[in-house]
Amino acid sequence: MADPHGFLAHRDREPQPSRPVPVRIMDWKEVHTAQEDGVLRRQAGRCMDCGIPFCHQGCPLGNLIPEWNDLTRRGNFREGIERLHATNNFPEFTGRLCPAPCETACVLGISQPAVTIKQVEVSIVDRAFDNGLVTPHEPEWLSGRTIAVVGSGPAGLAAAQQLGRAGHTVVVLERDDAVGGLLRYGIPEFKMEKSVLDRRLVQLRAEGIRFTTGVTVGGDGPDDLSLAELRERFDAVVLAVGSTVPRPLGVSGQDVAGVHPAMDYLVPANREALGAGRGIDAEGKHVVIVGGGDTGADCYGTALRQGAASVTQLDIRAQPPTERPERHPWPMYPLIHRVGESHEEGGERVFGVSTLEVVAEDGAVTGVHIVDGERVDGRFDAYAGTERTIPADLVLIALGFTGPDPVVGTGTELARTPRGTFARDQDYATELPGVFVAGDAGRGQSLIVWAIAEGRACAAAVDRHLTGATTLPSPVRPTDVPISI
Repeated sequence: MADPHGFLAHRDREPQPSRPVPVRIMDWKEVHTAQEDGVLRRQAGRCMDCGIPFCHQGCPLGNLIPEWNDLTRRGNFREGIERLHATNNFPEFTGRLCPAPCETACVLGISQPAVTIKQVEVSIVDRAFDNGLVTPHEPEWLSGRTIAVVGSGPAGLAAAQQLGRAGHTVVVLERDDAVGGLLRYGIPEFKMEKSVLDRRLVQLRAEGIRFTTGVTVGGDGPDDLSLAELRERFDAVVLAVGSTVPRPLGVSGQDVAGVHPAMDYLVPANREALGAGRGIDAEGKHVVIVGGGDTGADCYGTALRQGAASVTQLDIRAQPPTERPERHPWPMYPLIHRVGESHEEGGERVFGVSTLEVVAEDGAVTGVHIVDGERVDGRFDAYAGTERTIPADLVLIALGFTGPDPVVGTGTELARTPRGTFARDQDYATELPGVFVAGDAGRGQSLIVWAIAEGRACAAAVDRHLTGATTLPSPVRPTDVPISI
């Protein structure tokens, strides 16, 4: 049982330690460091194993949080990683990158700071890797069925591992030069070093998962394949290609030199962190980021590390309150003012503004013209007399994504939803027999924890389709899957 004194004995929440700002902005290494064992066990002990653990509801994966919290409190990391892996293929990813809706649903959060669930999670898995506790789980038998998984992001990797463990032969196709999808080149090194990804890929390869890079499904290159060819060669196809088409800014000047979609900036910057040459360079420039989300924050921290003269992030939303608002009662995920690691490092955030125009001279950006205001019933009402121009040499558009790359469906009838995602039913199946969709490609832009959850659930659906039944767990309820067919 949990410590009966729990949070009564340890009221203070001790967050994940970080490297000092002046040190960490000089390199690309991870911001956070490991928590000392005694502190970690004390924090895990704040969990009281509630009669109704709402953290389960907050987590799309249904992680067994009270169980591995108590195992951590006792120092039993061997059983802790087993309970963690029972519901989550990649806790080292979610423990670093997930915004932790489980913590906002923590019962303790009603009256005190919530349990540091995310920190306990990543500590369990990192200790497991350090102590050789993450080993391959090879299937007991082979089904003789073959499956192509298109895309090697978190949804694709989760689906591939689950299907491989069910005995199917799985080939993962990735169009980039290395496996990982956005985990490889979309997530900055200072949020998750790629060695974290690579050590997990060792396990997947040992379990028999095959990876092929440099293949664009729907492309016209010599190594590319069409969706029709995949359907002929494989018994099932899982499309886990993410949502990668950037949402445009939609104002005058958006196409001038020096204005780029966020991922056009982040991908080469991540390659730079891994030893390649610099791509779009922010050094010495005044950088303006349009968009207040996580992708914008990734651009923010990257620009600071490249030596930008200034960094300004624009958010159309008013600055949220610091405490949970009444319209977001517990256990909902609240809209509150959050200061990310990148925002601690310098720069400026501007809330409640709309971009009117990108200002340019001689075809190159010189500034961003904005106006203050507020959003009312879905529209932005500007305040008279608040228009102004922010100087800018580099403008990065981080307004989210509208759907998967249409090249995947080239030459094949692959239905789309009005939102731009691939249409599917509650079993993740498209109208094309044997073709399934998991993750952002079907759900729309979402969290990494949802991507893994959908990958696991889609794998169960594919296994059922191929064999008539499945023993694979499905963390996502049918009512949680956006239905479009």
